[in-house]
Amino acid sequence: MAKKILCALLAVLMLVSIAACGKEEVVVDDTPKELDYTFGLNETFRSNEPVTYTMYFSDASWYPMVETWQTEGVFKKIEEMTNVTLDLTSYDSGDYTNKITLDINAGSSKYIIPKVYDESAFVDGGAIVPVSDYVQYMPNYTGFVEEFGLQSDLETITRADGKYYRLPGMHEAPFINYAFIIRKDLFDAAGVDVAALEANWTWEDLLVALQTVKAYMVENNLCKEKDYIWSDLWSGAESGQNSGGNLLKIMASTYNVKSGWAVSPPISYDADKDEWNVGAVTDDYKEYLTMARKFVEAGILDPETFTQDDTTAHNKFYNGQTVIMSTNQSQYLTDVNGVKEILGEGNFEISHIVTPMGTTKYISENTRLENGVMIAQNALDELGEDGFIKMMRFVDWLWYSDEAYTLTKWGVEGEHYNIVDGQKTLLPGFKCGGLGIGGAEEDVDIRLQWGYACGNFFYGHRASLRDDNLLPAIQDIGARTVANREIKPLDPTVIIPDDEVEMVNLWQTSLVDTINTWTLNFITGQKDIEADWDAYVAECEAANMQNYIDSYNSAYKG
Repeated sequence: MAKKILCALLAVLMLVSIAACGKEEVVVDDTPKELDYTFGLNETFRSNEPVTYTMYFSDASWYPMVETWQTEGVFKKIEEMTNVTLDLTSYDSGDYTNKITLDINAGSSKYIIPKVYDESAFVDGGAIVPVSDYVQYMPNYTGFVEEFGLQSDLETITRADGKYYRLPGMHEAPFINYAFIIRKDLFDAAGVDVAALEANWTWEDLLVALQTVKAYMVENNLCKEKDYIWSDLWSGAESGQNSGGNLLKIMASTYNVKSGWAVSPPISYDADKDEWNVGAVTDDYKEYLTMARKFVEAGILDPETFTQDDTTAHNKFYNGQTVIMSTNQSQYLTDVNGVKEILGEGNFEISHIVTPMGTTKYISENTRLENGVMIAQNALDELGEDGFIKMMRFVDWLWYSDEAYTLTKWGVEGEHYNIVDGQKTLLPGFKCGGLGIGGAEEDVDIRLQWGYACGNFFYGHRASLRDDNLLPAIQDIGARTVANREIKPLDPTVIIPDDEVEMVNLWQTSLVDTINTWTLNFITGQKDIEADWDAYVAECEAANMQNYIDSYNSAYKG
């Protein structure tokens, strides 16, 4: 309650202290200052004088940044509106985390560090700012927290010092982004009625369905018995981070355990015992591994899923070798068009499926927080406190205002899109893969050409803006998922004491590496789940698993 009152008071102070462009006196930390910029809830941030802030950019190879993004696109529009130039250091998304880590550890970090999923490795060194100390200067951010009651969510990223070090993307409601698509035409031809099955189907049911589809394909010379018909995306060496990526994250979540992209941290809360454990050595994890192994053993799931690059996975689905693949809201239209380009219009049908159940009906997402933005200590050191606060207000506008969210997602109204009957619609001649909006071959993709709808900005927001681009097919799978599955309650917050964090992180790194290696070996058959299970658990124990668990339980019990 005290936190809510404090945040409410701060939000009121922000509203009271809105300044005209550099003219009015405001009170910040009880010291009268004449501001050289405009700021405020629902106001456009604008600096009186041109200012430059350094920033990292996670550059996706499938829509790489080009010069026009800065000369006439999203970054130019940001500059025109705010008088802020972003001096970008671009790293390929596949190596982004490693590259920024090297820079941060070397003390040469850029000021603004977006697209960060886990800030744990950076907290202890003093190279990043505890951003919670400065959110009082961010009216859009604090307003969103208050409006949608996100205080308990923020506690999940709060450290032992009572601070948090990442400004997260925040959702009004959990975001169902990743799902599976199938070649519905082949399922129908094989006599598999997905619509009748998916509300309550299990992974066993999906396996049977895929075996039925494969038998039909073999019989009709669409594949051979030795061929795999599932070779998934975002799970290989390129984007799966040697963990099994998206596929194993989704499958494991239905067994109430963590794997793939979700494996770190590997600690899990047991609500029945009111204590923490490592879920990767539990019976639930063993059951999940056994199910995943069945798909490979049955000749359905391609073991290359866990080593191949994403382009290979795409091509297999596009040319009809495979019949099921991961997708997300941004990728869906690209996937449909990829199949259309090879198979031709009218020769296929693509459909989403509701994720099968394991031992639970849980979906893979239960948090309203996403990846977010870290701020380097270099910014505070070099800009000074007043200059730093000014930059934080720019960050507040860019990532948390409705205006900037719409700009970075859709472009400029009247130039790239119009609003008709309350619905945003791209103008003729434009399309956008990032928004799932297609068009003719000659139409200009506003993401490829100008950088709108790129992943560095628009993540997390109020549902009305977050979902304003969704195709009917994507709205439909969201509705079907919500209707038939459950959202797992948030785990309690555990804050590891400052003097233990470094050691706990070292244990975690070693433990995660061990879990990932054995998990992939079990699923691909290089290790036997029954015969080698004890050896796996012993190796986890040798990686300080018990010390890791004890640290969490000690911190939790206080």
